[in-house]
Amino acid sequence: MADGETLSDVNTVSGGLRGWLGIYLRGICMGAADAVPGVSGGTIALITGIYGRLIDAVTAIDADNVLRVLRGVTGDTSDAFASLREMDTAFLVTLGFGIMTAIVTITSLVEVAVESVPVPTFGFFFGLIAASALVLITEVSVDTPGRLAASVVGFALAFVVSGEAQSALGHSPVVTFVAGAIAISAMILPGISGSLLLLILGQYFFMTDTLSTFRDGVFGLVGGGSFDALTGPFVTIVTFCSGALVGLFTVAHAVDWALEHYREATFAFLIALIFGALRAPVSQLSTSLAEHGGSWTAEVLGIFAVAALVGGTLVVAVDRIAGIDLD
Repeated sequence: MADGETLSDVNTVSGGLRGWLGIYLRGICMGAADAVPGVSGGTIALITGIYGRLIDAVTAIDADNVLRVLRGVTGDTSDAFASLREMDTAFLVTLGFGIMTAIVTITSLVEVAVESVPVPTFGFFFGLIAASALVLITEVSVDTPGRLAASVVGFALAFVVSGEAQSALGHSPVVTFVAGAIAISAMILPGISGSLLLLILGQYFFMTDTLSTFRDGVFGLVGGGSFDALTGPFVTIVTFCSGALVGLFTVAHAVDWALEHYREATFAFLIALIFGALRAPVSQLSTSLAEHGGSWTAEVLGIFAVAALVGGTLVVAVDRIAGIDLD
């Protein structure tokens, strides 16, 4: 539990239909943030007062608790239920449904925006990412050789990967699985966006397209369509979610360990990663402009800058409300 919080306190806070509806709505807010690069669902969790509970729940998911649940299938159900309560499963499931509700909705809008108005869309993303980095950099002192080295590695890694990832990595099941495992780690990092990590890996637009295709397939099925349209997107989504599940046991715990033992160096690496990722929206927009016979003109640059300012202002406003403190 979070500091000063007991299991009974948590159950009291979230008990009843109204309490669970509140958690679901918090999930919607987190999902809306996670659906766009640069805004962190962890930050929204801070604002809405569930960050401590979320961290406790995520880090409680380990091999021991999972085995206790599995053993309950054949025998000790009381221990299995105790383990489920320890992992705060009901909270995570309710929050997860809210997150997915928002992600499916927002990513559909993002797909339309990228196709219809790419310049302000990518400009908005650029502003979100840049402001996130600027907000967080004030919380870290890069005053040792180790932290400086971590910063250089983080920036170089993101800058290189975000420019080449989509063509170099592709979208194979293995890449999708690994992307899910990495993106889930953002759950425990206020200020670090899971969508940003996907953007760096070149998987963000692939996953938004997949979710939109799956949603359209479901609507088509309701209207009398076939399952064939759902097969490909469904496999991709399951692969990504499987990676995210594995990431809860591995990447998220590894990040948690790194923050506990090398907090400043880890945040120096992550913040530099965000700065390096600024290449991604610029590169994506350049590609989009070239595909439509356009280029970087003064008008394009002006629209891009205004949209970036709007995105940056949003992040600064959220930071003022949340009062992010990496300590």
